Amino acid sequence: MNKQLTRNRFIILAVFAMSVIPFIIAWFLFQNPKWLDTGTNQGKLIIPPISTELKDWQGVDDFSVKHINELTGRWVMVNLVPGKECLKECQEAIHKTKQMRLMLNKDLTRIRRIVVFLSDIDLKDVELIWRRDTRLLRARPSQDLLKKLHKIRKNNIPEGTLMIKDPLGNLMMEYESGFNPYDVLKDLKKLLKISQIG
Repeated sequence: MNKQLTRNRFIILAVFAMSVIPFIIAWFLFQNPKWLDTGTNQGKLIIPPISTELKDWQGVDDFSVKHINELTGRWVMVNLVPGKECLKECQEAIHKTKQMRLMLNKDLTRIRRIVVFLSDIDLKDVELIWRRDTRLLRARPSQDLLKKLHKIRKNNIPEGTLMIKDPLGNLMMEYESGFNPYDVLKDLKKLLKISQIG
């Protein structure tokens, strides 16, 4: 009788533990998301993603104004220009995105590129830098988007920063200055492969 009672108590404790332990583990992982950082992506996920609308991208030249709607429904590589000039790191990052887009071959039409000026910049200098980059969109962010960018980057956006925008308008991944284009390319190929949109 005593053995049976001990056995029943053990079974009740085991069932209780099996019910409670998964919730404790889930709560712990929710409180400590770094423990889940086992993704295969090379860039840093923006959590939560920054939602944008077409009106958040204001073209700064005739070509960009005319073609800005091409951002809708496509994956977009967003080069950020934080200062009043596009310095070496900035120019290298923009050149890398041009080369990456060309390396996507059949998926080339699913990707667009945009340079976003976060400060006032002399557009004549910009025209000289990118006069041969005829498909590059150039824009300024809306005040709302500018605030969101500064908030997630804690007002520290270095030259050469790259972000990825998904076809629904969410800025969802970022790469630091000096990023490896092959790492970005790996991420883009994965995104394009699993994406049902864009």
